[in-house]
Amino acid sequence: MKYVAIVAAMAALVQPDVSHARTPEQVAEAALRAAPVFDGHNDVPYALRERYGNVIAGFDFTDSTKARPAADGVVGMHTDIPRLRKGRVGAQFWSVYVDADLPEPQAVVAVLEQIDVAKRLLARHPETFTFVTTADGAAAAMRRGRIASLLGMEGGNSIGESLGVLRQTYDLGVRYLTLTHNKTLSWADAATDAPKHGGLTDFGRKIVREMNRIGMLVDLSHVSEATMMDALEETKAPVIFSHSGARAINGHARNVPDSVLARLPANGGVVMVVGLPSFLAEELRQRTANRAAEQARLESLWRGQPDAVKQGMANWDAANPQPAVGVGVWADHIDHVRKVAGIDHVAIGGDYDGMPSGPVGAEDVAGYPTLFTELARRGYSQADLEKIASRNIMRVLRAAEAHAATQKNMPPFETPAVGTFGPV
Repeated sequence: MKYVAIVAAMAALVQPDVSHARTPEQVAEAALRAAPVFDGHNDVPYALRERYGNVIAGFDFTDSTKARPAADGVVGMHTDIPRLRKGRVGAQFWSVYVDADLPEPQAVVAVLEQIDVAKRLLARHPETFTFVTTADGAAAAMRRGRIASLLGMEGGNSIGESLGVLRQTYDLGVRYLTLTHNKTLSWADAATDAPKHGGLTDFGRKIVREMNRIGMLVDLSHVSEATMMDALEETKAPVIFSHSGARAINGHARNVPDSVLARLPANGGVVMVVGLPSFLAEELRQRTANRAAEQARLESLWRGQPDAVKQGMANWDAANPQPAVGVGVWADHIDHVRKVAGIDHVAIGGDYDGMPSGPVGAEDVAGYPTLFTELARRGYSQADLEKIASRNIMRVLRAAEAHAATQKNMPPFETPAVGTFGPV
């Protein structure tokens, strides 16, 4: 009997203690409580420009579900204070995007207006938001229960080919520049436009070096693969992809190829995985291409007969409904970035209010816990989720700041002002 008791006691020691097992929901909740989401890209400032002309006295950020319609007729926005809180967002890069088609002098004015409207919106809610410019500032704001708010500038047209403008936007608080938007610039190729330079020009490389010097993050979302490679060769600080997916999962040019993911560990940067369904689901990308082909076919077949084209497209849409895209596909992209680059190089860049809707289950900013629960269900540990939520991007921001601190005695890069021709 004594032997039986000893065996039973030993068996009890090796059995898992199920009383302490946590559900995926509990793991995700613990992770987001310890490290709230630090999101890489939210387009609320542009939504305010599009919907309100930046006159925001009548805009209610405590409930944006009834915000004025956008240009495409969509009523309501993805982001407001209650949903940010529900989504466990602790820090946010607000995108001060301006239209990529604007002539560069107008783009410079417009981005200053976007910086202004973002700051005015944040200042109206000091109990919720704290405008910050450093990793320490973000950490302090999050400890106080505020949403740390930083600015990211989307598209190099916003600096008007001027390092002086770049430096001034930094002084105004901008902490990343997406080198291009959808259009190739005079100094960098974009992912979704015809290449002209094979990546970065000499001036483009100088922009990257100056960003390193002042401590502005180099954002490689939207740029071509060749531009990504050139920037990785040039930079001395970690890069970010503020809102991109994995091209191996969805072949969209906006996503990051494995050739680039494989270089992230050496650089130290992060892919802030996007929630835009057309960048997530390959099935949706294929449908979009097929729909464009059908549109072109009908317009060729029924020239001068727009009603026939309209009816034909309605018939095609009815026969080819848009596939639903859930958070599982978002998690697939995170899985792939982790597989190729490693867990230290994954973060989140939702792109809310810059798209029609997020995935099913995370249609707006309140849905981040759903995504993190899905990741926990796939076996991600609490420590893994904390890295993805905010610890990885905080590390990158600190590294950029640390490199800039080593450059304090380096003079600014100088280039001639546009329109000057030497001494008068």
